[in-house]
Amino acid sequence: MKILQIFQIFPFFDRTVDKWATEARLLRWLTFLWLFAGLAVLFSASYPTADAAFKDGTLYFKYQLAWAAIGLLVFNGIVHLPLKFMLKISPIFLFIMLALLYATHIPGLGTTRNAATRWLSVGSSSFLLQPSELIKPFLILQAAQLFGNWNRTHWKTRIFWLVVFLLVLGGILMQPSLSVTALCGITLWLIALGAGLPSIQMFGTAALGTCVALASVTFREYQRRRIMSFLDPWQDQAGDGYQLTQSLMAIGSGGLWGTGFGLSQQKLFLPIQYTDFIFAVFAEEFGLLGGICLLVLVMIYGTIGLSVTYKCKDPVIRLIALGSTSLIVVQAILNVGVATGVLPTTGLPFPFLSYGGSTTLSCLFIAGLLIRSAREMASAEVIPFARGKGKNDLNTKRQDKLGTRSQFS
Repeated sequence: MKILQIFQIFPFFDRTVDKWATEARLLRWLTFLWLFAGLAVLFSASYPTADAAFKDGTLYFKYQLAWAAIGLLVFNGIVHLPLKFMLKISPIFLFIMLALLYATHIPGLGTTRNAATRWLSVGSSSFLLQPSELIKPFLILQAAQLFGNWNRTHWKTRIFWLVVFLLVLGGILMQPSLSVTALCGITLWLIALGAGLPSIQMFGTAALGTCVALASVTFREYQRRRIMSFLDPWQDQAGDGYQLTQSLMAIGSGGLWGTGFGLSQQKLFLPIQYTDFIFAVFAEEFGLLGGICLLVLVMIYGTIGLSVTYKCKDPVIRLIALGSTSLIVVQAILNVGVATGVLPTTGLPFPFLSYGGSTTLSCLFIAGLLIRSAREMASAEVIPFARGKGKNDLNTKRQDKLGTRSQFS
């Protein structure tokens, strides 16, 4: 029995799954499918580069496998922790990650790659943490807490947390990482929209975000060059348009059925093919039909996530589900948009496919939050009724067997 209990820390041996809501079970298996399909794609995409650089074609795959194992342990812990507990501790971890985020700007602590300082070296240069990825789940939790209780929150507390959110976005933008800043900003905006904040505030925030993005592009030459090359990458195929033209050739080479697993040729020329442009390698090897299947998987995941959002009774849990769904799905869509030339080239990984320990941990954490939301979606907050003449105060709390029995399971 003790051995069985130990094995339950791994999600594949979880004996409580059959008691979960249908949406939670579906999201769990879709997460596993997405993750393990991503490991196979990463193996193919990274093999030539790892073999040339380290004489070990499986190196990136082995690192990713280790991070996936750690991420699955985190994932399994999150789906069994009550969201109330997560909401209590989220401010602590948000400030820790915020401190680490700004620590990347300290000379000697931050690690620069491809003209961006987004990583912290831990122990050795080969072990890197990316605070801008790890802060995402705590940003979702705190935004849901704030906007879900907006009308009951004092204006000073509102301003405090809005300033914290601005510090997070500003810290990411300074790295610089316009794409991650935009993704986090869009997620915060969608959570606020789902909370029902006034339209004038929402439009004003969207306008402010657009102005910040335009200012960033105006004052950073490399971002301007990316936009210009995005408009017509074929004018400078050997320069700023190289990544996009190679990506488009990879996607075009796949045809309808693809070249076959491991048989991509463009991955030999496509830069960062195992991170930002991994979709291009996937599309070349599995063709148009494979690309459509991957996008259908993302859409099904998003549809179930929105279904959970709609069914949640508690406003804070509803916003956690909305933020988790939005971040994963929007990030996948933006990555595909970049690889296909629909959007300017940005450094945004594909969830569960792209190489990276921090992004793998972050995505599995967020998936865990979504699944936990599905497990608690029938929970209702306690609503106090006003005292009436001759009547006692009433407190009602609706919670089904999934929300009650599995609260600490």
